[in-house]
Amino acid sequence: MNPQNNIVAGIDVHKRILVVVVLHSSAPERDHATARFGATHMERQKLLEFLRFHQVSHVAMESTAQYWRPVWMDLEDEFPLTLAQARSTHAPRGRKQDLSDARRIARRLLSGDLTASYVPGPEQREWRLLSRTRVGMLESVVRLRNQIEVLLEQAQIKLSSVVSDVLGLSGRRILRALLEGVHDPVQLAALAHHRIRTSKEDLADALNGRLTPSQQLVLKLYLEQIEQIERHMVEVEKALAQAEAQHQDAIERLCEMPGVSVRSAQHVIAEIGPRAEAFASSGKLASWVGVCPGRNESAGVSTSNRSPKGNSMMRRILSQIAWASIASKGSEGQRRYRKWVGRLGPQKAAWAVAHYQLRVMWNILHQGVRFLQPDTANLDQKSLLHRAKRVLADLKRLGYAVTITPPPVPGV
Repeated sequence: MNPQNNIVAGIDVHKRILVVVVLHSSAPERDHATARFGATHMERQKLLEFLRFHQVSHVAMESTAQYWRPVWMDLEDEFPLTLAQARSTHAPRGRKQDLSDARRIARRLLSGDLTASYVPGPEQREWRLLSRTRVGMLESVVRLRNQIEVLLEQAQIKLSSVVSDVLGLSGRRILRALLEGVHDPVQLAALAHHRIRTSKEDLADALNGRLTPSQQLVLKLYLEQIEQIERHMVEVEKALAQAEAQHQDAIERLCEMPGVSVRSAQHVIAEIGPRAEAFASSGKLASWVGVCPGRNESAGVSTSNRSPKGNSMMRRILSQIAWASIASKGSEGQRRYRKWVGRLGPQKAAWAVAHYQLRVMWNILHQGVRFLQPDTANLDQKSLLHRAKRVLADLKRLGYAVTITPPPVPGV
């Protein structure tokens, strides 16, 4: 922002009170106005009138937890807003007061020293709510599945040792039979799908246990919770698809990338928007997500290159996309992974692939282009030629006389 002739407000947001300091750019050392308001609807309307009366041109706020959201929604249609990261408004130890915190926010807004958080618009916030709710539901299903596994172990039933997924087709058939009172391991083993890799004898041996009445009741409750959550997940998925229907083209362009499913594309758009407009470059997006290499340097020595913390939802999605791309035969992600894994190791190589894919996603969304698979054969040929030239230079340094003869051109 241009600090000349601006009136700005800094708001320190708490659960029950809002502390406001208004500063003028011509005299930032002196408070133009100060006030305290409650956090209820009527008090927030008084805050709005207070800002209007003092002709505030820009508002910055800092908040613990999610208490900033009601204030933001009341002000976003009328004022340019900045949500400051807590570290950029940190007070000296022993000198923290609500009024001084609000004053510090306003002064750092004038000086341009605030680190702003990315707050999407109202429509995108609705997408985020749906996509993150689905992720939370999925995590609940995983938690219940783990509890079912613990319960079966207590009943001496080793179902998870012989099926890949306790909640898969075979697993659910066996769990329902257990709830119906079937205890014969041979009968339970016969319910497994015919393509299961474990033999019927080993399966029957693993199922040779017995649920107590209490364990049977708890298992019934767990399965009912899972089925209810899965029904709710279907509703949320439909609502998210309808909400993002107008951006179907962006979803399709993202899905052209190896490893990106429709669901992953929906989550990406919910997090960064259909055109990634808030990020001026792919590097800024990578920094916000926390997928780029970090730097911790002192006295000219780098002590750590770990990636910084960033958007946890995007990091989760990118990790899934990266591993799916690595498993996709002939993909650019797989080629880069094989190139880097020997030097970086599996985890770091996969994270580097995620970094590459995020930059590609930014170009697809921000530039409105389609994904074009690189010519891997030509890239491999260039890599081999570069390696041969490097070996040739090493041999020349050792005193050998070696030349590279290009292959004959067919038909010449």
